[in-house]
Amino acid sequence: MAWKRITFIALVPVLFAACVPQQKYDDLLTAYRGQEQTLLATQSDLQTARTNEERLRAQMAAAAADLEALAGLRNGAKGDIDKLLADYERLLKQVGEMGVGPLPAELNKALADLAAQYPDVLTFDARTGMLRFSSDFTFDSGSVAIKPAAKTLVDKLAGILNQSIAQQFEVKVVGHTDNVPIRRVAAQHPTNMYLSAHRAISVRDALVSDGVAANRMQVAGYGEYRPVVANGANGAAANRRVEIFLSPMTIPIIAGGDPTELPPAASSSKSAAPVRAKSNDDEPTK
Repeated sequence: MAWKRITFIALVPVLFAACVPQQKYDDLLTAYRGQEQTLLATQSDLQTARTNEERLRAQMAAAAADLEALAGLRNGAKGDIDKLLADYERLLKQVGEMGVGPLPAELNKALADLAAQYPDVLTFDARTGMLRFSSDFTFDSGSVAIKPAAKTLVDKLAGILNQSIAQQFEVKVVGHTDNVPIRRVAAQHPTNMYLSAHRAISVRDALVSDGVAANRMQVAGYGEYRPVVANGANGAAANRRVEIFLSPMTIPIIAGGDPTELPPAASSSKSAAPVRAKSNDDEPTK
């Protein structure tokens, strides 16, 4: 038994020595794997940071280019502005030639060309067949008398409306004002609604005097109730305007008819007896 005890005591250090390196190995392996995961996470964060840096650099370069372009415009790049205006007029003519909207291509082009001659006074929307006059150019403040320069433009418009291509369209003239109350001319135009309608009538009368058939004309006024921009303390010039809409005839018009003539039955040589409205007391004729 003694030799067995001696053998066991001799084997204990050997077994203990074998266990210690294994434990250290496992600890080192665990630590290595933890460091490896940390390294992978760090590499991923670094790649994301590099991607964000590249994106930020690209955005800064684009912003710098925009800033340089704005600085060029601020410093008076008149040539670029003139080019933009020329391109706008060219596109306006192309729209007219394409016949986009409710009007024939030939009529579109004629109206677009007229608007291009007076860009500060007249605009034309080919999509709706609408012309817009600036009221400040067309009328003095509170007045319904068309200014001489505006009358020249109205005369040219009448020449287009009298062409055969345009005679199949009705002409609706609509007046608008800003929200500044009527004061000085309240006796003639009590409210902005009156003033807008009276200005529409003035344009209508001018077109009729230039030969546009009266039975094609219609007038309306919206006063201050359809602004195109926000009114300020003194109103807004853009809201003071007269618009003309061209639309296909809704009812047939008798060629050469004079609306002032009486119908044939009423113009008979025999005098028609006056017609009395029937009352409840009337008895049927026996």
